[in-house]
Amino acid sequence: MLCLVAAALTGCAGYHVGPIHGALVAPGKSVEILPFNNQTLQPRLGDALTKAARERIQAEGSFHLATRDPGDVVVSGTIRFYGRESLNFLSTDAVTAENYRVGLLAHVVVRDRASGKLLLERDLKPHTLVHVGTDLASAERQSLPLIAEDFARDLVSLLSESAW
Repeated sequence: MLCLVAAALTGCAGYHVGPIHGALVAPGKSVEILPFNNQTLQPRLGDALTKAARERIQAEGSFHLATRDPGDVVVSGTIRFYGRESLNFLSTDAVTAENYRVGLLAHVVVRDRASGKLLLERDLKPHTLVHVGTDLASAERQSLPLIAEDFARDLVSLLSESAW
């Protein structure tokens, strides 16, 4: 009987309160996402990244999105580059690309509001693949939410699991 009680109690020995596995931001903290500054010529890019990051914070559930009051942690950033790279070309035309890799470079800064301490400063490089049908502009517009979601996933992962 004593062995069973000891075994049951040691099952919770690894539990602790606070950030898990070196998490950057403790679960339950509020996170404020400031609008991202778009330094590229691609329109609506800053809005798409800001919206995706806010939605991902809400969906992930470890943090609270600060909407009315200032957050415990403030996330800001600058989009420094947006571009596309040809991956393969049409079999009938060696100059016309059929698929592109579309990506961006976003510099992200995370600070603790109370102390002003820099928690994270890192470049994120989300990307997606685009198949160009008959219209490259439409294909790129459709890729924007995919890049934004990739960015948001990377950002929330850094906030919740970072052990840098």
